[in-house]
Amino acid sequence: MTGLNQGCRSVAFTYNDPIIWAEYALDTARACHDLGLSAIAVTAGYLTDTARSDFFSLIDAANIDLKGFTEDFYQKFTGGHLQPVLDTIQYAVRETGCWVELTNLVIPGANDDPDSLKRMIDWILMEIGCDVPIHFTAFHPDFQMRDISATPHEILLLAYETAVQSGLNYVYIGNVHDVARQSTYCPKCQKPLIQRDWHQITDYNLDLNCCRQCDTLIPGRFEMEAGRWGRQRQPVTVKPQISPTSKP
Repeated sequence: MTGLNQGCRSVAFTYNDPIIWAEYALDTARACHDLGLSAIAVTAGYLTDTARSDFFSLIDAANIDLKGFTEDFYQKFTGGHLQPVLDTIQYAVRETGCWVELTNLVIPGANDDPDSLKRMIDWILMEIGCDVPIHFTAFHPDFQMRDISATPHEILLLAYETAVQSGLNYVYIGNVHDVARQSTYCPKCQKPLIQRDWHQITDYNLDLNCCRQCDTLIPGRFEMEAGRWGRQRQPVTVKPQISPTSKP
């Protein structure tokens, strides 16, 4: 209840992929819905056919990592395969009411080949449409990949421009400070709809799902006013739970 008292509107499952502990995540999603909260999954999207329907039936929004666009990259860096992730993305977008966004972490020398990026962008356009947002985020060396340098800003700009010129409407750059390319623009009049400076929303020009300038309908999940959380960390105290069978 502490989160509700502080104006919490959603709960996001991230860092540890919620698919790993799907039963717990779905139980939590049900509890969120009982309280009027949305459930959001940040996931690699690596699910089987049989698991997808159960998982996405209770997830309101998902950010799915499309880590690369070759089978070689997926096998070398994740130990998995590309096609199950593509199948998950298609299913979530086409078959569910879940709002889906994609993230591609651009790793120098690994998945930043311009041809591979263009194939990924073309697949998005052809298979799930121009309105699914994609975030090209900068890699920073850490943990087991400290031998690879951080992503040059120029590579992110190339991915961004390629996606925009190809016809994607909602393209972003992440993990770097780039206000212009972290903001949302109306695809019709090109006026800024949501201006972002890291986690701070500095300008908001939406009336629910419509552009205030030209009334174009904007896909997504929006409210009348922007959130005012900014760069905040709110302390939350979790009280110990006493089992009904436990003795005092």
